[in-house]
Amino acid sequence: MATPLITRQGYEKLQQELDHLWRVERPEVTKLVTWAASLGDRSENADYQYNKKRLREIDRRVRYLQKRLDTLKVVDYHPDQEGRVFFGAWVEIENDDGEKKRFRIAGYDEIFDRKDYISVDSPMARALLKKQVDDDAVVKTEAGTFTWYINAIEYQK
Repeated sequence: MATPLITRQGYEKLQQELDHLWRVERPEVTKLVTWAASLGDRSENADYQYNKKRLREIDRRVRYLQKRLDTLKVVDYHPDQEGRVFFGAWVEIENDDGEKKRFRIAGYDEIFDRKDYISVDSPMARALLKKQVDDDAVVKTEAGTFTWYINAIEYQK
């Protein structure tokens, strides 16, 4: 089960998605379903079938977002976090080969469509939590054990 944490920006993005689905997309698709249904035989009406399916997808996503937003805990930046890796931190790491990575530790709901976010539940994030600049983090995965060095830690304030 994913840890129910989210950054303020992630929470607002999910709120906007829910609002858009409920106030914009759903009414438009409902009108299309009504129009297509008025044309007659629904069994062979592609417009009706497609839009009815889209309406079910919207309703499913709306239900998910409503439930998920109720269970999520928004984690805001706090000055006590400065200098250590905690939820919401932007972290730059480097390995012995000189390969660098920069990403933000975020909630499960925020990582989709973002290459620069990792889940707080990932092995990398777990290994980095509470570390400081110049500390090394040993990351154990199914592919093996890797050592990364922390170069920088930043927070969006």
